[in-house]
Amino acid sequence: MTLHDDPLAALKGQEHAVRRLNAIAHDPPQSIVIEGGDADARVALALYWAMRLNCASGSVPCGQCPACRQIADLAFNDLLFFDGREGLIKVDSVREKRSTWGQPPHGDGYRVTIFAEAQMFMTEAANALLKSLEEPRPGNVFVLAAPQRERLLETLVSRSWVVTLAWPDVRVNPPEVTEWTTALVHFWQTGRGWFERTQVRGAVDRDLAMSVVVGMQRELREALSGSCGTPLSAGMAKIYGPADLRRIGLVLEQAQDALNTQVPVNPTMVLDWVATRMA
Repeated sequence: MTLHDDPLAALKGQEHAVRRLNAIAHDPPQSIVIEGGDADARVALALYWAMRLNCASGSVPCGQCPACRQIADLAFNDLLFFDGREGLIKVDSVREKRSTWGQPPHGDGYRVTIFAEAQMFMTEAANALLKSLEEPRPGNVFVLAAPQRERLLETLVSRSWVVTLAWPDVRVNPPEVTEWTTALVHFWQTGRGWFERTQVRGAVDRDLAMSVVVGMQRELREALSGSCGTPLSAGMAKIYGPADLRRIGLVLEQAQDALNTQVPVNPTMVLDWVATRMA
């Protein structure tokens, strides 16, 4: 990811969050939780924070000085980046950095450690980070970026300053997600066609499973609100009463929790479980 051209390119519409960080940059908290928005916006704001604390201008990031450019390339000496988008954040990778966090930063600014998609912490890794937060070292700050603070260890959140990005205003699913959500509701009604879809080798990964679950939640909100902005949500509103719609919501919440769990999970099994729970 690079922010060379415009450090705020992924933060359009999130200026309120940028202003909040600018307001506390003179005395930065040891830990910040960034929630809301989408994954790109959360990472962009985390990198903006790293620039804000290290830019040669000493003020709003210029985007052009060596520190800003190196942070944009994830190549800055005082930037540590753990990418939960690539899988679980494991305890060994956290423990091996504890000695680094016990030292002052290399430069005149701050060492910023970013955990992208921090809900991917394994429990042991989260506890290892907690120990570092309990033993603060000057010049070290941490950013935990996650969709919702509830997905993080509560004791980590309690030690953090929370910034909430505006949630994406997306009311219509992309065609590939609509194909899956329509197939899911069809299976609930007929008991046909679902397993032929999910059992295709490589058809389902964690990202797709989460997109289907979130897409179904979006359709459910439309059905419950009565706006029924899509054919599928309109059909659901006709087929299911309020009690059944609430039950669907509970099933989807449980599936989302399973996909966000801190231990490995089979995304195909999660979607199949959603299908059979309502069939």
